[in-house]
Amino acid sequence: MRYYKVANFLLLLNLSFAVLLSSRFVAAYQSSSSTTTPSSTSEPSILVTPPTREEGESFLQADLSILSGNVQRPNGMFWHNDMLYTSCNGDWTIYEINGQTGATTTYLYGIRNAHQLHAETLDGELQLWIPDFQTNELVLISQRSIQKIAGELQGPWGIVAYNDDFLVTNLLANNLVKITREGEVQIIVENLRSPTGVAIDGDVAYIANNGSARRAIEWFDLVQQDALVDASDAASNHSLVSGLQNVTGVVLGVDGKLYFSYALGTRGVVGRLDPVTCRDKGGCTHDEVDIVVYTDLASPIAGLTLSPDLRLYLHTIFSPDIYYIDLPS
Repeated sequence: MRYYKVANFLLLLNLSFAVLLSSRFVAAYQSSSSTTTPSSTSEPSILVTPPTREEGESFLQADLSILSGNVQRPNGMFWHNDMLYTSCNGDWTIYEINGQTGATTTYLYGIRNAHQLHAETLDGELQLWIPDFQTNELVLISQRSIQKIAGELQGPWGIVAYNDDFLVTNLLANNLVKITREGEVQIIVENLRSPTGVAIDGDVAYIANNGSARRAIEWFDLVQQDALVDASDAASNHSLVSGLQNVTGVVLGVDGKLYFSYALGTRGVVGRLDPVTCRDKGGCTHDEVDIVVYTDLASPIAGLTLSPDLRLYLHTIFSPDIYYIDLPS
């Protein structure tokens, strides 16, 4: 196994000191007119000394390289055609960053607070599909103009393309909705726990529950479920992994592994697992997670994305620095 597991070592600290992000997101959403992202608190820092890195263990902060430090408060981030598209909730701007050189240019102003983005190229034209958490809208950026696709969402957070539609998590409504490109909205999963990131593997959706360590990441077969799914139904086991605090980003790699960001103490880490193995065994636990990167960054890790050659990009909302590391294939 490539990476060293340190989850057991920090579990007690994690349970005692983990920042309850979902409540802070809701509070920020209700009280701020300019951003819904939690700011630093006066909580004492947790000084946790990570194990010394040896061959085959987790990557540490010192292993990360800085790609760019030109975005004031980066939040959602997505890799597309060797470019990173990231939302800054400090100045309501989308930035385009070269994934190799870090060269940063202003792309468009007008997105207030986006936690996850989707980029694609259709007929030679770049399109950015972005759920704006603050305006409760799904918007399309095309030809450097903004078009509202759907409104009256409830804290839209995560987005992923599914067939010709999009799956969007509503953190404040505890549900997953399907949104067509024409703006039709349908709830397909309800009674989640402050859902944040979402990823797709064929017809299987993986959803992070930021508000529940027990239900940290759940999975849902979208083909076999024709009716509205109650995620809290005890008769159905949707658990992919349990025992993780404050999961935010979820990304499926080309290696078939699921990568996700979460908190150990007040530090942000990136873990991974084989989702098929976890589904087949009825769910994995925190001690079965491979910790890929153990950072010194304050949680939450707000931006998390992967390139096809497994270059991992990440950042925290508290710093302008965007980091990367090339993972072994």
